[in-house]
Amino acid sequence: MQINALDLRKGHLVSYQNRICTVADWSIMRNDRRQYVYVTLKDLKTGRMQELKEHGDSKFEFLENEKVELSHSYSDGLEEVFYDKEGGEYRCSAEAAKDALIWGSDSYVGFLVSGALISISPPASVVVEVKETAPPIRGGGSTGLKDALLVNGIKVRVANLVATGEKVRLDPLTLEFRERIA
Repeated sequence: MQINALDLRKGHLVSYQNRICTVADWSIMRNDRRQYVYVTLKDLKTGRMQELKEHGDSKFEFLENEKVELSHSYSDGLEEVFYDKEGGEYRCSAEAAKDALIWGSDSYVGFLVSGALISISPPASVVVEVKETAPPIRGGGSTGLKDALLVNGIKVRVANLVATGEKVRLDPLTLEFRERIA
């Protein structure tokens, strides 16, 4: 299905120059006579980002996709292998799955286009152990945040009451702290 550049939104899957890409960012720029759309596309096979300046009526091939819950099984060279609950095997490139696999979750969300696994994203929230942080601040209230390093090497902001070795729940896309797991 063809859609105008003005109708694109962040997260849409599109085909651009025979490559499957996701819209990473977009904005509309208007001058006296014309509208332009600035689009940032991420190629799902290679991970490359590409910025485009398109007219508002430029056409993109919109790809219908299906989301399926998957679990990671193993790495096979340049591919990652996943299985669904019924035992169906899906493979995708290691590049398309690398951002989701750093979270070490039990389940992931896979995007299928025409029955083929295109990309993997982490679940809405993940539980990760804190590797390093400042000592907990007791009595100061739990409203403040402090820096912490997780076991997967990612730096986030956590509540003041969190100590090293404790587990926290966060949003893997925004890195927003949700709660401390006791």
